Amino acid sequence: MEKSGESQDTKTILLRLIDQNPGIRYRELLRLTRLANGVLAYHLSALEKSEGMKVDRRPGMTRYFSTSVSDKESDVLRNVRRESIRKILLFLVDHDLCTFNEIVDYMHKAPATISSHLTRLKKEGIITVRYGEYHLYRLADKELISDVLSKYKSSFADKVVDNYAEIVEEL
Repeated sequence: MEKSGESQDTKTILLRLIDQNPGIRYRELLRLTRLANGVLAYHLSALEKSEGMKVDRRPGMTRYFSTSVSDKESDVLRNVRRESIRKILLFLVDHDLCTFNEIVDYMHKAPATISSHLTRLKKEGIITVRYGEYHLYRLADKELISDVLSKYKSSFADKVVDNYAEIVEEL
């Protein structure tokens, strides 16, 4: 049986990892802490109930955030954990208005892949599109995106997932 001090230490470690890696996934916490699956689930559940952290549950993916991360930041972080999307956003930070072709040329990815990313970012409210002769893309909140991108540090596990997702997208 786990002692109270050990339980508190585990929660402190989890909160530190979540604070240092906003949007971290369960599997990455499992790998970093080396806790048994049930033990990690127990502590995360207790932290969520005590409102010590925020949990973002989406179909097929759960991410954990510090309570210091605003909802707007977590919306952006959920997306920038993917390298391709992060690169698109970095490009848009440097360019006020961009055409689809400019983004495709910069990214060196299939137009269908870029279209999918842009559709997702538009749906999430992270970018806006001005329709006309050309579709012009811009960030909805450049200051927020710049701030989040400057704070973001990708983890090894996310890079592995990114690489796998990139390969699947290119098929």
